[in-house]
Amino acid sequence: MTIKLIDCTLRDGGYYNDWDFSKELIQAYLRAMEAISVDYVELGFRSFESKGFKGGCYYTTDSFIQQFDIPANINLGVMVNGSELIKHSQGVIGALQHLFVHASQSQVKLVRIACHLHEFDLALPGCTWLKNQGYQVGINLMQIADRSELEIEQVAALASEFPLDVLYFADSMGSMNPKDTAKIIEILKRRWQGAIGIHTHDNMGHALANSTQAVHDGVTWVDGTVTGMGRGPGNVKTEYLTIELDELRKVKTNITPLLGVIKKYFRPMQIHYGWGTNSFYFLAGKYGIHPTYIQEMLNDFRFSEEDIIAVIEYLRNVGGKKFSLATLEAGRHFYSDEPRGSWEPSSILAEKEVVLLGTGPGVKQHQAALEEYIRKNKPIVIALNTQTNVSAELIDLRVACHPVRLLADCNEHVALPQPLVTPASMLPDEVRNALGNKKLLDFGLAIKTETFEFNSTHCVAPSSSVIAYVLALATSGNASRILLAGFDGYPAGDTRNDEMTKLLEVYLENPNAKPLLSVTPTRYAIDKTSIYQMV
Repeated sequence: MTIKLIDCTLRDGGYYNDWDFSKELIQAYLRAMEAISVDYVELGFRSFESKGFKGGCYYTTDSFIQQFDIPANINLGVMVNGSELIKHSQGVIGALQHLFVHASQSQVKLVRIACHLHEFDLALPGCTWLKNQGYQVGINLMQIADRSELEIEQVAALASEFPLDVLYFADSMGSMNPKDTAKIIEILKRRWQGAIGIHTHDNMGHALANSTQAVHDGVTWVDGTVTGMGRGPGNVKTEYLTIELDELRKVKTNITPLLGVIKKYFRPMQIHYGWGTNSFYFLAGKYGIHPTYIQEMLNDFRFSEEDIIAVIEYLRNVGGKKFSLATLEAGRHFYSDEPRGSWEPSSILAEKEVVLLGTGPGVKQHQAALEEYIRKNKPIVIALNTQTNVSAELIDLRVACHPVRLLADCNEHVALPQPLVTPASMLPDEVRNALGNKKLLDFGLAIKTETFEFNSTHCVAPSSSVIAYVLALATSGNASRILLAGFDGYPAGDTRNDEMTKLLEVYLENPNAKPLLSVTPTRYAIDKTSIYQMV
Protein backbone atom coordinates (compact mmCIF):
# COMPACT_ATOMS: atom_id res chain seq x y z
CA MET A 1 0.00 0.00 0.00
CA THR A 2 1.49 3.31 -1.12
CA ILE A 3 0.62 6.25 1.11
CA LYS A 4 0.39 9.68 -0.53
CA LEU A 5 0.97 12.58 1.85
CA ILE A 6 -0.55 15.92 0.87
CA ASP A 7 0.33 19.12 2.65
CA CYS A 8 -2.34 21.81 2.30
CA THR A 9 -0.98 24.44 4.70
CA LEU A 10 -1.15 27.35 2.27
CA ARG A 11 -4.73 26.50 1.36
CA ASP A 12 -6.26 25.62 4.75
CA GLY A 13 -3.97 27.92 6.74
CA GLY A 14 -5.04 30.90 4.68
CA TYR A 15 -8.24 31.21 6.72
CA TYR A 16 -6.08 32.96 9.31
CA ASN A 17 -4.02 35.37 7.19
CA ASP A 18 -6.25 35.83 4.12
CA TRP A 19 -3.97 33.54 2.08
CA ASP A 20 -1.32 36.25 2.10
CA PHE A 21 1.91 34.29 2.56
CA SER A 22 5.21 35.94 1.70
CA LYS A 23 7.25 34.72 -1.24
CA GLU A 24 10.13 34.01 1.14
CA LEU A 25 7.94 31.80 3.35
CA ILE A 26 6.49 29.88 0.41
CA GLN A 27 9.90 29.15 -1.07
CA ALA A 28 11.35 27.97 2.25
CA TYR A 29 8.22 25.91 2.86
CA LEU A 30 8.53 24.19 -0.54
CA ARG A 31 12.12 23.22 0.21
CA ALA A 32 11.02 21.80 3.57
CA MET A 33 8.27 19.80 1.84
CA GLU A 34 10.85 18.39 -0.56
CA ALA A 35 13.01 17.33 2.39
CA ILE A 36 10.21 15.25 3.93
CA SER A 37 9.22 13.84 0.52
CA VAL A 38 5.67 15.14 0.53
CA ASP A 39 3.87 13.76 -2.52
CA TYR A 40 1.66 16.79 -3.20
CA VAL A 41 1.65 20.38 -2.05
CA GLU A 42 -1.74 22.05 -2.33
CA LEU A 43 -0.65 25.65 -2.85
CA GLY A 44 -4.09 27.15 -2.33
CA PHE A 45 -7.54 27.64 -3.75
CA ARG A 46 -8.40 28.61 -7.28
CA SER A 47 -11.36 30.96 -7.01
CA PHE A 48 -13.50 33.65 -8.60
CA GLU A 49 -14.15 35.42 -5.27
CA SER A 50 -13.66 39.19 -5.51
CA LYS A 51 -15.01 40.47 -2.18
CA GLY A 52 -12.30 41.83 0.11
CA PHE A 53 -8.55 41.35 -0.10
CA LYS A 54 -7.17 37.84 -0.38
CA GLY A 55 -3.59 36.92 -1.12
CA GLY A 56 -2.13 34.97 -4.00
CA CYS A 57 -2.77 31.56 -2.44
CA TYR A 58 -6.52 32.11 -2.69
CA TYR A 59 -6.33 32.28 -6.48
CA THR A 60 -3.13 30.28 -7.13
CA THR A 61 -3.04 31.21 -10.80
CA ASP A 62 -0.50 29.66 -13.12
CA SER A 63 1.30 33.01 -13.34
CA PHE A 64 1.45 33.21 -9.53
CA ILE A 65 3.02 29.75 -9.37
CA GLN A 66 5.67 30.65 -11.93
CA GLN A 67 7.44 33.00 -9.52
CA PHE A 68 8.53 30.06 -7.35
CA ASP A 69 11.27 27.48 -7.79
CA ILE A 70 9.23 24.28 -7.54
CA PRO A 71 11.28 21.25 -6.43
CA ALA A 72 11.30 18.58 -9.14
CA ASN A 73 9.87 15.77 -7.01
CA ILE A 74 6.88 17.75 -5.66
CA ASN A 75 3.52 17.67 -7.41
CA LEU A 76 1.38 20.77 -7.06
CA GLY A 77 -2.32 20.84 -6.37
CA VAL A 78 -5.11 23.38 -5.97
CA MET A 79 -8.62 23.18 -4.57
CA VAL A 80 -11.85 24.56 -6.00
CA ASN A 81 -15.02 25.13 -3.98
CA GLY A 82 -17.83 23.19 -5.62
CA SER A 83 -20.32 25.86 -4.60
CA GLU A 84 -18.52 28.42 -6.80
CA LEU A 85 -18.67 26.10 -9.80
CA ILE A 86 -22.33 25.28 -9.32
CA LYS A 87 -23.38 28.91 -8.90
CA HIS A 88 -21.37 30.15 -11.89
CA SER A 89 -23.47 31.69 -14.66
CA GLN A 90 -21.88 29.39 -17.23
CA GLY A 91 -22.27 26.23 -15.19
CA VAL A 92 -19.67 23.89 -13.74
CA ILE A 93 -17.81 23.20 -16.99
CA GLY A 94 -17.90 26.83 -18.07
CA ALA A 95 -16.49 27.89 -14.70
CA LEU A 96 -13.66 25.36 -14.92
CA GLN A 97 -12.81 26.54 -18.43
CA HIS A 98 -12.17 29.99 -16.97
CA LEU A 99 -9.99 28.61 -14.19
CA PHE A 100 -7.87 25.94 -15.90
CA VAL A 101 -5.84 25.50 -19.06
CA HIS A 102 -4.82 22.05 -20.25
CA ALA A 103 -2.58 20.29 -17.73
CA SER A 104 0.27 20.21 -20.25
CA GLN A 105 0.45 24.00 -19.99
CA SER A 106 0.29 24.18 -16.17
CA GLN A 107 2.51 23.20 -13.26
CA VAL A 108 -0.61 22.05 -11.40
CA LYS A 109 -1.04 18.28 -11.42
CA LEU A 110 -3.88 17.69 -8.95
CA VAL A 111 -7.25 19.45 -8.67
CA ARG A 112 -9.59 18.72 -5.79
CA ILE A 113 -13.20 19.87 -5.69
CA ALA A 114 -14.65 20.42 -2.21
CA CYS A 115 -18.40 20.09 -1.82
CA HIS A 116 -21.19 19.27 0.57
CA LEU A 117 -23.46 16.30 0.06
CA HIS A 118 -26.18 18.33 -1.66
CA GLU A 119 -23.60 19.64 -4.17
CA PHE A 120 -21.88 16.33 -4.86
CA ASP A 121 -23.79 15.11 -7.92
CA LEU A 122 -23.76 18.58 -9.49
CA ALA A 123 -19.97 18.90 -9.12
CA LEU A 124 -19.03 15.45 -10.41
CA PRO A 125 -19.23 16.29 -14.16
CA GLY A 126 -16.48 18.82 -13.50
CA CYS A 127 -14.24 15.92 -12.47
CA THR A 128 -14.68 14.33 -15.90
CA TRP A 129 -13.78 17.59 -17.65
CA LEU A 130 -10.67 18.05 -15.50
CA LYS A 131 -9.62 14.46 -16.12
CA ASN A 132 -9.96 15.01 -19.86
CA GLN A 133 -7.69 18.04 -19.49
CA GLY A 134 -4.96 15.83 -18.08
CA TYR A 135 -5.26 16.54 -14.34
CA GLN A 136 -5.38 14.11 -11.47
CA VAL A 137 -8.72 14.67 -9.82
CA GLY A 138 -10.10 14.31 -6.34
CA ILE A 139 -13.42 15.27 -4.81
CA ASN A 140 -13.73 16.11 -1.12
CA LEU A 141 -16.95 15.40 0.71
CA MET A 142 -17.29 17.80 3.64
CA GLN A 143 -19.18 17.36 6.92
CA ILE A 144 -19.57 13.62 6.48
CA ALA A 145 -19.87 12.84 10.20
CA ASP A 146 -23.57 13.63 10.44
CA ARG A 147 -24.62 11.71 7.31
CA SER A 148 -26.53 8.44 7.39
CA GLU A 149 -25.10 5.15 6.13
CA LEU A 150 -27.48 5.26 3.18
CA GLU A 151 -26.38 8.75 2.17
CA ILE A 152 -22.70 7.82 2.36
CA GLU A 153 -23.30 4.65 0.33
CA GLN A 154 -25.17 6.63 -2.30
CA VAL A 155 -22.32 9.12 -2.60
CA ALA A 156 -19.81 6.29 -2.98
CA ALA A 157 -21.91 4.63 -5.67
CA LEU A 158 -22.29 7.89 -7.55
CA ALA A 159 -18.56 8.62 -7.36
CA SER A 160 -17.78 5.22 -8.84
CA GLU A 161 -19.41 6.33 -12.10
CA PHE A 162 -16.81 9.08 -12.64
CA PRO A 163 -13.06 9.00 -13.37
CA LEU A 164 -11.84 10.07 -9.95
CA ASP A 165 -8.32 9.39 -8.73
CA VAL A 166 -9.36 9.74 -5.09
CA LEU A 167 -12.54 10.16 -3.07
CA TYR A 168 -11.87 12.24 0.04
CA PHE A 169 -13.93 12.69 3.15
CA ALA A 170 -13.38 15.49 5.65
CA ASP A 171 -14.10 15.56 9.37
CA SER A 172 -15.10 19.21 8.96
CA MET A 173 -16.41 19.67 12.50
CA GLY A 174 -13.59 17.75 14.14
CA SER A 175 -16.23 15.67 15.90
CA MET A 176 -15.13 12.18 14.84
CA ASN A 177 -13.09 9.61 16.75
CA PRO A 178 -11.17 6.63 15.35
CA LYS A 179 -14.21 4.36 15.66
CA ASP A 180 -16.29 6.82 13.62
CA THR A 181 -13.50 7.05 11.06
CA ALA A 182 -13.31 3.28 10.63
CA LYS A 183 -17.08 3.08 10.19
CA ILE A 184 -17.18 5.71 7.41
CA ILE A 185 -14.36 3.99 5.54
CA GLU A 186 -16.18 0.68 5.78
CA ILE A 187 -19.35 2.25 4.35
CA LEU A 188 -17.49 3.97 1.49
CA LYS A 189 -15.78 0.72 0.51
CA ARG A 190 -19.14 -0.97 0.00
CA ARG A 191 -19.67 0.99 -3.20
CA TRP A 192 -16.33 2.65 -4.00
CA GLN A 193 -13.31 0.56 -5.01
CA GLY A 194 -10.84 3.37 -5.73
CA ALA A 195 -8.44 5.30 -3.54
CA ILE A 196 -9.83 7.00 -0.41
CA GLY A 197 -8.41 10.12 1.21
CA ILE A 198 -8.97 11.75 4.60
CA HIS A 199 -8.78 15.34 5.84
CA THR A 200 -8.96 15.62 9.63
CA HIS A 201 -9.60 18.56 11.95
CA ASP A 202 -8.34 18.68 15.51
CA ASN A 203 -11.23 20.17 17.50
CA MET A 204 -11.23 17.32 20.00
CA GLY A 205 -7.57 16.34 19.66
CA HIS A 206 -8.36 13.28 17.52
CA ALA A 207 -6.84 14.40 14.21
CA LEU A 208 -3.70 12.26 14.35
CA ALA A 209 -5.52 9.24 15.76
CA ASN A 210 -8.20 9.50 13.08
CA SER A 211 -5.59 9.82 10.33
CA THR A 212 -3.59 6.81 11.51
CA GLN A 213 -6.79 4.77 11.95
CA ALA A 214 -7.75 5.65 8.40
CA VAL A 215 -4.41 4.45 7.05
CA HIS A 216 -4.80 1.22 9.04
CA ASP A 217 -8.18 0.71 7.34
CA GLY A 218 -6.89 1.24 3.82
CA VAL A 219 -6.94 5.01 3.21
CA THR A 220 -3.99 5.92 0.98
CA TRP A 221 -4.22 9.72 0.66
CA VAL A 222 -3.69 11.72 3.86
CA ASP A 223 -3.76 15.51 4.37
CA GLY A 224 -1.76 17.50 6.88
CA THR A 225 -0.69 21.08 7.54
CA VAL A 226 2.43 22.52 9.11
CA THR A 227 1.82 23.04 12.86
CA GLY A 228 -1.79 22.09 12.06
CA MET A 229 -2.41 25.58 10.60
CA GLY A 230 -5.98 25.58 9.35
CA ARG A 231 -9.47 26.87 9.87
CA GLY A 232 -10.62 26.85 13.48
CA PRO A 233 -8.41 24.62 15.64
CA GLY A 234 -6.57 23.39 12.57
CA ASN A 235 -5.65 20.00 11.18
CA VAL A 236 -3.41 17.05 11.85
CA LYS A 237 0.18 18.30 11.90
CA THR A 238 2.28 17.39 8.87
CA GLU A 239 5.35 17.07 11.07
CA TYR A 240 3.53 14.43 13.16
CA LEU A 241 2.30 12.55 10.09
CA THR A 242 5.80 12.51 8.67
CA ILE A 243 7.07 10.73 11.78
CA GLU A 244 4.01 8.50 12.23
CA LEU A 245 3.90 7.28 8.61
CA ASP A 246 7.64 7.04 8.05
CA GLU A 247 7.80 3.23 7.94
CA LEU A 248 4.73 2.88 5.72
CA ARG A 249 5.77 5.52 3.20
CA LYS A 250 9.27 4.11 2.74
CA VAL A 251 10.70 7.40 1.47
CA LYS A 252 13.68 9.48 2.49
CA THR A 253 12.69 12.11 5.05
CA ASN A 254 14.70 14.89 6.67
CA ILE A 255 12.50 16.82 9.06
CA THR A 256 15.16 19.34 10.08
CA PRO A 257 14.37 21.95 7.35
CA LEU A 258 10.67 21.76 8.31
CA LEU A 259 11.46 22.39 11.97
CA GLY A 260 13.49 25.41 10.89
CA VAL A 261 10.60 26.76 8.82
CA ILE A 262 8.26 26.23 11.77
CA LYS A 263 10.57 28.13 14.09
CA LYS A 264 11.14 31.04 11.70
CA TYR A 265 7.71 31.45 10.11
CA PHE A 266 4.89 29.31 11.46
CA ARG A 267 5.41 29.47 15.22
CA PRO A 268 5.32 33.30 15.25
CA MET A 269 2.16 33.20 13.13
CA GLN A 270 0.59 30.67 15.49
CA ILE A 271 1.33 32.92 18.46
CA HIS A 272 -0.22 35.85 16.57
CA TYR A 273 -3.32 34.10 15.17
CA GLY A 274 -3.83 31.46 17.83
CA TRP A 275 -4.82 28.32 15.92
CA GLY A 276 -4.79 25.05 17.80
CA THR A 277 -7.38 23.21 19.79
CA ASN A 278 -8.79 24.45 23.11
CA SER A 279 -11.85 23.87 25.27
CA PHE A 280 -14.08 25.95 23.00
CA TYR A 281 -13.11 23.98 19.89
CA PHE A 282 -13.52 20.76 21.84
CA LEU A 283 -17.10 21.72 22.72
CA ALA A 284 -17.77 22.76 19.13
CA GLY A 285 -16.55 19.37 17.92
CA LYS A 286 -18.62 17.56 20.52
CA TYR A 287 -21.81 19.40 19.53
CA GLY A 288 -21.21 19.50 15.76
CA ILE A 289 -20.75 23.29 15.61
CA HIS A 290 -18.79 24.80 12.73
CA PRO A 291 -15.32 25.74 14.05
CA THR A 292 -15.37 29.12 12.28
CA TYR A 293 -17.84 30.32 14.93
CA ILE A 294 -15.15 29.74 17.55
CA GLN A 295 -12.40 31.23 15.41
CA GLU A 296 -14.40 34.41 14.81
CA MET A 297 -15.29 34.83 18.48
CA LEU A 298 -11.73 34.24 19.68
CA ASN A 299 -10.56 36.95 17.29
CA ASP A 300 -13.25 39.41 18.42
CA PHE A 301 -12.58 41.25 21.67
CA ARG A 302 -16.32 41.78 22.19
CA PHE A 303 -16.75 38.10 23.10
CA SER A 304 -15.70 37.18 26.61
CA GLU A 305 -15.18 33.55 27.63
CA GLU A 306 -18.65 33.64 29.15
CA ASP A 307 -20.11 34.95 25.88
CA ILE A 308 -18.43 32.20 23.86
CA ILE A 309 -19.87 29.51 26.11
CA ALA A 310 -23.29 31.14 25.80
CA VAL A 311 -23.10 31.15 22.01
CA ILE A 312 -21.94 27.52 21.95
CA GLU A 313 -24.93 26.56 24.09
CA TYR A 314 -27.23 28.51 21.78
CA LEU A 315 -25.80 26.87 18.65
CA ARG A 316 -25.98 23.49 20.31
CA ASN A 317 -29.73 23.93 20.62
CA VAL A 318 -30.54 25.58 17.29
CA GLY A 319 -27.86 23.96 15.11
CA GLY A 320 -24.55 25.39 14.01
CA LYS A 321 -23.24 23.06 11.33
CA LYS A 322 -23.25 25.81 8.72
CA PHE A 323 -21.34 28.95 9.58
CA SER A 324 -23.23 32.21 9.25
CA LEU A 325 -21.56 35.47 10.19
CA ALA A 326 -25.06 36.92 10.52
CA THR A 327 -25.58 34.79 13.62
CA LEU A 328 -22.61 36.36 15.37
CA GLU A 329 -23.41 39.80 14.02
CA ALA A 330 -26.99 39.61 15.25
CA GLY A 331 -26.31 41.65 18.36
CA ARG A 332 -24.45 44.35 16.49
CA HIS A 333 -26.88 44.79 13.65
CA PHE A 334 -30.15 43.47 15.03
CA TYR A 335 -31.26 46.78 16.54
CA SER A 336 -30.96 48.69 13.29
CA ASP A 337 -34.63 49.71 13.06
CA GLU A 338 -36.24 52.68 14.80
CA PRO A 339 -36.19 51.96 18.55
CA ARG A 340 -39.47 51.30 20.30
CA GLY A 341 -40.46 50.42 23.82
CA SER A 342 -43.31 50.79 26.29
CA TRP A 343 -41.70 50.93 29.75
CA GLU A 344 -40.40 54.17 31.29
CA PRO A 345 -37.38 53.57 33.58
CA SER A 346 -38.02 56.94 35.27
CA SER A 347 -40.96 55.26 36.99
CA ILE A 348 -38.40 53.46 39.18
CA LEU A 349 -35.08 55.26 38.77
CA ALA A 350 -35.87 58.99 38.87
CA GLU A 351 -33.54 60.80 41.30
CA LYS A 352 -32.42 57.45 42.73
CA GLU A 353 -28.89 56.18 43.10
CA VAL A 354 -28.29 53.12 40.91
CA VAL A 355 -25.84 50.29 41.59
CA LEU A 356 -24.85 48.26 38.54
CA LEU A 357 -23.58 44.74 39.23
CA GLY A 358 -21.17 43.62 36.53
CA THR A 359 -19.85 40.12 35.92
CA GLY A 360 -16.29 40.66 37.15
CA PRO A 361 -14.91 38.93 40.26
CA GLY A 362 -15.11 42.18 42.24
CA VAL A 363 -18.77 41.57 43.13
CA LYS A 364 -18.17 38.20 44.77
CA GLN A 365 -14.92 39.30 46.41
CA HIS A 366 -16.56 42.31 48.05
CA GLN A 367 -20.06 40.87 48.41
CA ALA A 368 -20.46 41.49 52.13
CA ALA A 369 -19.59 45.18 51.90
CA LEU A 370 -21.80 45.67 48.85
CA GLU A 371 -24.75 44.02 50.56
CA GLU A 372 -24.24 46.14 53.67
CA TYR A 373 -24.22 49.31 51.58
CA ILE A 374 -27.35 48.28 49.67
CA ARG A 375 -29.29 47.47 52.87
CA LYS A 376 -28.35 50.79 54.47
CA ASN A 377 -28.80 53.13 51.50
CA LYS A 378 -31.59 51.47 49.47
CA PRO A 379 -30.27 52.20 45.95
CA ILE A 380 -31.87 50.66 42.91
CA VAL A 381 -29.75 47.57 42.16
CA ILE A 382 -29.50 46.36 38.58
CA ALA A 383 -27.70 43.11 37.71
CA LEU A 384 -26.27 42.61 34.24
CA ASN A 385 -27.33 39.41 32.49
CA THR A 386 -27.43 36.54 35.01
CA GLN A 387 -25.05 37.88 37.69
CA THR A 388 -25.99 36.19 40.99
CA ASN A 389 -23.21 37.10 43.43
CA VAL A 390 -25.44 39.36 45.51
CA SER A 391 -28.43 38.12 47.48
CA ALA A 392 -31.48 37.91 45.24
CA GLU A 393 -33.70 40.00 47.53
CA LEU A 394 -31.32 42.95 47.10
CA ILE A 395 -31.52 43.00 43.28
CA ASP A 396 -34.36 45.06 41.83
CA LEU A 397 -33.91 44.54 38.09
CA ARG A 398 -31.95 42.55 35.55
CA VAL A 399 -30.84 43.87 32.19
CA ALA A 400 -29.95 41.98 29.00
CA CYS A 401 -30.16 42.93 25.35
CA HIS A 402 -27.93 40.80 23.06
CA PRO A 403 -30.31 38.39 21.23
CA VAL A 404 -27.86 35.46 21.08
CA ARG A 405 -26.85 35.85 24.71
CA LEU A 406 -30.48 36.23 25.74
CA LEU A 407 -31.51 33.04 24.00
CA ALA A 408 -28.62 31.13 25.54
CA ASP A 409 -29.57 32.42 29.02
CA CYS A 410 -33.35 32.09 28.69
CA ASN A 411 -33.73 29.22 31.15
CA GLU A 412 -31.74 31.10 33.79
CA HIS A 413 -33.71 34.31 33.26
CA VAL A 414 -37.00 32.47 33.61
CA ALA A 415 -35.84 31.02 36.93
CA LEU A 416 -34.54 34.31 38.34
CA PRO A 417 -37.10 36.34 40.34
CA GLN A 418 -36.35 39.87 39.16
CA PRO A 419 -38.10 41.59 36.22
CA LEU A 420 -35.94 41.66 33.08
CA VAL A 421 -35.36 44.94 31.27
CA THR A 422 -34.81 44.25 27.58
CA PRO A 423 -35.95 45.60 24.19
CA ALA A 424 -38.79 43.08 24.38
CA SER A 425 -40.93 44.30 21.46
CA MET A 426 -37.86 44.35 19.21
CA LEU A 427 -36.60 40.84 20.01
CA PRO A 428 -36.94 37.87 17.63
CA ASP A 429 -40.01 35.73 18.24
CA GLU A 430 -37.84 32.77 19.24
CA VAL A 431 -36.30 34.77 22.09
CA ARG A 432 -39.64 36.07 23.38
CA ASN A 433 -41.13 32.57 23.17
CA ALA A 434 -38.18 31.09 25.06
CA LEU A 435 -38.66 33.64 27.85
CA GLY A 436 -42.21 32.39 28.32
CA ASN A 437 -44.11 34.20 31.06
CA LYS A 438 -41.09 36.05 32.39
CA LYS A 439 -41.93 39.62 33.42
CA LEU A 440 -40.32 41.85 30.79
CA LEU A 441 -39.91 45.62 30.97
CA ASP A 442 -39.76 46.80 27.37
CA PHE A 443 -37.11 49.47 26.88
CA GLY A 444 -36.16 50.00 23.24
CA LEU A 445 -32.66 50.12 21.75
CA ALA A 446 -31.06 51.36 18.55
CA ILE A 447 -27.36 51.12 17.65
CA LYS A 448 -25.47 54.10 16.26
CA THR A 449 -21.68 54.45 16.24
CA GLU A 450 -20.25 56.65 19.01
CA THR A 451 -23.70 57.87 20.03
CA PHE A 452 -25.76 57.92 23.21
CA GLU A 453 -29.32 59.26 23.20
CA PHE A 454 -31.71 59.03 26.13
CA ASN A 455 -35.49 58.93 25.76
CA SER A 456 -38.41 58.00 27.97
CA THR A 457 -39.04 54.49 26.54
CA HIS A 458 -35.99 53.85 24.38
CA CYS A 459 -32.37 54.76 23.89
CA VAL A 460 -29.58 54.88 21.31
CA ALA A 461 -26.22 53.33 22.21
CA PRO A 462 -22.91 52.73 20.41
CA SER A 463 -23.18 48.93 20.65
CA SER A 464 -25.43 46.13 21.82
CA SER A 465 -23.20 45.42 24.81
CA VAL A 466 -25.19 45.21 28.00
CA ILE A 467 -23.07 47.90 29.69
CA ALA A 468 -23.88 50.39 26.91
CA TYR A 469 -27.58 49.53 27.20
CA VAL A 470 -27.73 49.80 30.99
CA LEU A 471 -25.87 53.13 31.08
CA ALA A 472 -28.43 54.49 28.62
CA LEU A 473 -31.24 52.94 30.65
CA ALA A 474 -30.13 54.55 33.92
CA THR A 475 -29.63 57.92 32.23
CA SER A 476 -32.98 57.79 30.47
CA GLY A 477 -34.51 57.02 33.86
CA ASN A 478 -32.84 60.14 35.34
CA ALA A 479 -30.88 58.32 38.03
CA SER A 480 -28.96 60.64 40.36
CA ARG A 481 -25.66 58.80 39.96
CA ILE A 482 -24.38 55.37 38.89
CA LEU A 483 -22.18 53.17 41.06
CA LEU A 484 -20.30 50.36 39.33
CA ALA A 485 -19.37 47.08 41.04
CA GLY A 486 -17.71 44.16 39.31
CA PHE A 487 -16.38 46.12 36.35
CA ASP A 488 -12.86 44.87 36.95
CA GLY A 489 -11.57 45.11 33.38
CA TYR A 490 -9.32 42.69 31.55
CA PRO A 491 -5.60 41.83 31.88
CA ALA A 492 -3.08 44.36 30.61
CA GLY A 493 -2.82 44.35 26.83
CA ASP A 494 -6.30 42.93 26.26
CA THR A 495 -7.98 45.06 23.57
CA ARG A 496 -11.33 44.76 25.35
CA ASN A 497 -10.02 47.33 27.83
CA ASP A 498 -9.61 49.79 24.97
CA GLU A 499 -13.11 49.10 23.72
CA MET A 500 -14.64 49.70 27.14
CA THR A 501 -12.54 52.83 27.66
CA LYS A 502 -13.82 54.23 24.38
CA LEU A 503 -17.42 53.39 25.30
CA LEU A 504 -17.13 55.15 28.66
CA GLU A 505 -15.49 58.18 27.05
CA VAL A 506 -18.37 58.50 24.60
CA TYR A 507 -20.85 58.22 27.46
CA LEU A 508 -19.16 60.77 29.73
CA GLU A 509 -18.80 63.27 26.89
CA ASN A 510 -22.59 63.36 26.57
CA PRO A 511 -23.97 66.44 28.40
CA ASN A 512 -26.74 64.32 29.95
CA ALA A 513 -24.40 61.65 31.33
CA LYS A 514 -24.71 60.81 35.01
CA PRO A 515 -21.71 60.67 37.37
CA LEU A 516 -19.99 57.27 37.29
CA LEU A 517 -18.15 55.90 40.31
CA SER A 518 -16.55 52.47 40.60
CA VAL A 519 -16.79 51.09 44.15
CA THR A 520 -14.75 47.92 43.49
CA PRO A 521 -11.33 47.67 41.78
CA THR A 522 -11.34 48.53 38.07
CA ARG A 523 -8.79 49.05 35.31
CA TYR A 524 -11.06 51.49 33.50
CA ALA A 525 -10.35 55.22 33.47
CA ILE A 526 -13.27 56.34 35.64
CA ASP A 527 -13.59 57.80 39.13
CA LYS A 528 -13.05 55.23 41.88
CA THR A 529 -13.70 54.87 45.55
CA SER A 530 -13.90 51.98 48.02
CA ILE A 531 -17.11 50.30 49.01
CA TYR A 532 -15.51 49.84 52.45
CA GLN A 533 -15.18 53.61 52.88
CA MET A 534 -18.85 53.99 51.99
CA VAL A 535 -20.15 51.61 54.64
